[in-house]
Amino acid sequence: MPRRLTDWRQVLVAPKGTHHLLAGRPLYERRFNEVLKFHEPGLAPVRMAGEAWHIDVQGKPAYTRRFVRTFGFYQDRAAVEASAGWHHISADGTELYAKRYAWCGNFQDGRCPIRDLSGRYQHVDLQGAPVYAQLWNYAGDYRDGIAVVQAADGRATHIDERGAFVHGSWFLDLDVFHKGFARARDERGWMHVGRLGRPAYKRRFAMVEPFYNGQARVQRFDGGLEVIDERGELVRELRPTQRSEFHALLADLVGFWQSEAIAAAVEFGVFEALPATADELARSARLPPASAVRLLRALGELELVVQHEDGRWEATRRGQYLRADDPLTLRDAAIEHARYFARAWADLPRALQNGQGPRDDVFAQIASDPQRVARIQRMLRSYAREDYRQLAEALDTRNISHLIDAGAGVGVVAEALLEANPSLRVTLIERPEVVTGVRIAEKLRSRLTLHPCDFLQPWNVRGDAVLLARVLHDWPDERAAVILGNARSALRAGGKLFIVELLRCELGFGGSLCDLDLLVSTGGAERSLNEIEALLVRTGFALLETRELRAVPSLIIAQAR
Repeated sequence: MPRRLTDWRQVLVAPKGTHHLLAGRPLYERRFNEVLKFHEPGLAPVRMAGEAWHIDVQGKPAYTRRFVRTFGFYQDRAAVEASAGWHHISADGTELYAKRYAWCGNFQDGRCPIRDLSGRYQHVDLQGAPVYAQLWNYAGDYRDGIAVVQAADGRATHIDERGAFVHGSWFLDLDVFHKGFARARDERGWMHVGRLGRPAYKRRFAMVEPFYNGQARVQRFDGGLEVIDERGELVRELRPTQRSEFHALLADLVGFWQSEAIAAAVEFGVFEALPATADELARSARLPPASAVRLLRALGELELVVQHEDGRWEATRRGQYLRADDPLTLRDAAIEHARYFARAWADLPRALQNGQGPRDDVFAQIASDPQRVARIQRMLRSYAREDYRQLAEALDTRNISHLIDAGAGVGVVAEALLEANPSLRVTLIERPEVVTGVRIAEKLRSRLTLHPCDFLQPWNVRGDAVLLARVLHDWPDERAAVILGNARSALRAGGKLFIVELLRCELGFGGSLCDLDLLVSTGGAERSLNEIEALLVRTGFALLETRELRAVPSLIIAQAR
């Protein structure tokens, strides 16, 4: 006697995955290469000999069509992969829409994530029509009318069932809401956020689980495990710390070992000589063979080099950044940090006592040494190429004819902006010794004006917008206000100001060591958003919005009042 269709709810997949069981007995005689669970309306996906379809509880095909892969039914729709692409079918095998995708998810809450043939994600409704126009780098399932989406910069946020932002907060990683909270990760670590996208507490963890009846298990960065409540407070410790705080502090105390070892390797030309044996490197670097081995072993501990079975040493990808010919070379940064910036840090006690930066004008000192000027220009070019890769896309210059790039370094950002917007003109303001190092593509030079100038003095130029990329942090508040005042004088009311800075965390400590570095090296500061907004208001600007960029900085957009 055939089993009733309702029996599928008690059916299990056999341990071998080749058939189904009911009460421990085979549901049918046939065996497949693979079977999946039964879903409403009592059908299960199966695969055999390179073909896939759905079967009923008697093991019979639900329809005559065949696919590459089939999946379970959700909301009366199953995702299938066909030779022409992915789509959804009904229980009788009928396709529900004509469009084909690179991948389809499952329907939840009347919505389904899909990936189109260009590799971008979106949600479609039960008829297969897009719910909204935006395309994402990734889109997840809906739960209770909210889904996680990821933008091109890798950051994630929540959207509602119409595709609108739920709160507008962005995170490095994010989960859907569960019992009023979502797991989220920022630069400091994992936490829980509420429906408004705000952290539920100040602490951060290496791992957090969802809340269950008001409590969640979390792992601290020291390896310890806790149960916390919804305020982030300790309920019970499950495992004590797994590291020695004594030895962790010792590691911090000897951090200068690393910068000195790297600088020495750069000065001896180690990374240009690799791959090589230790003896070959010793001859190239003019080092005793034993010293070459000791240096290579230290670089290996820093994961900058590896040794192969034949004895040859080779730079890792991290180590290759220390080659002079790498497009993002940090060779110059290694020398500057070990030989110059480290000296500035020795003056930290005095700087903290009086709240003032170095006694001498660091920019004038650099300008007097052509070798340092060239080295710092190369260093800043590498920083800009890595940190500002997304900036040309993030800056909306469509309604801007003339942009003033003040404190522009050697023109990496200006070149990207000119390339992205063929109608844009850029005036680049920099110190005279820096302007000489500007190099951009020949085809773009007619739209670039070089304006050698100390940007603490009046600029005597006007434009539609001003860009200050990592400029304000080099100066204390009074001089930062002078620069912003010059920017305001260069703009008409309504003109845009784009500021690129590392924002010091309001709730945590991110950016605080960089803040000390600026104090001792230039007398500047890493500022919080509130501190930057205060400077903007003081100098005639209104803060419009802030955007997180892919790398370290944030983009702050203001308008001249």
